[in-house]
Amino acid sequence: MTKLTRRTTLASGLAAGLTLGALPAHAREVLEMSKGDPDAPVTVIEYASFTCPHCASFHEQVYPDIRANFIDTGKVRFVMREVYFDRYGLWAGMLARCGGEMRYFGIVDLIFQRQAEWTRAGDDRAVIGALYGLGRQAGLTDEEMEGCLQDQEFAEALVAEYQKNSEADNVRGTPSFKINGEMYSNMGYAEFARLLTNEIES
Repeated sequence: MTKLTRRTTLASGLAAGLTLGALPAHAREVLEMSKGDPDAPVTVIEYASFTCPHCASFHEQVYPDIRANFIDTGKVRFVMREVYFDRYGLWAGMLARCGGEMRYFGIVDLIFQRQAEWTRAGDDRAVIGALYGLGRQAGLTDEEMEGCLQDQEFAEALVAEYQKNSEADNVRGTPSFKINGEMYSNMGYAEFARLLTNEIES
């Protein structure tokens, strides 16, 4: 898949044929989305693409136990950093952030749970339509979603942030994890829990 740049973001078909500029640019601040105690002894940063099947598997099979045993118990602060290998992943990221910090992770769960459906919906318009369906399920209005997905400055800011972070941490695949400053590739729950426990006890 081709990596997006700020210059090619819109040329890639950002809004699937919707008229850019129909709404004023929101110029949203690109916030770092996180869960858990900000003062937790361990910080986990996940680099994930919304179109990556391995990322969806991680969020379905591994993340729920990490959340229950480490995040919700105050031992781990979990940060989600989106990777945009393609325009569909960018659209999904924009949609997830459309709900703000409070709804972000709930929308992320929906996006990964239904990944096989929306990524294979058909052409660009069909994919956008499928994403809108997920947004409505999360309580977003069509007007809110259009405002997000038509915001050129927002898209460019997200791509710039992704490029900055992925280059700084030398991200070459997804999912990748930065655990208290050390980079790791994808792993199962047992290995993840062992690493987290070691960090907590060290």
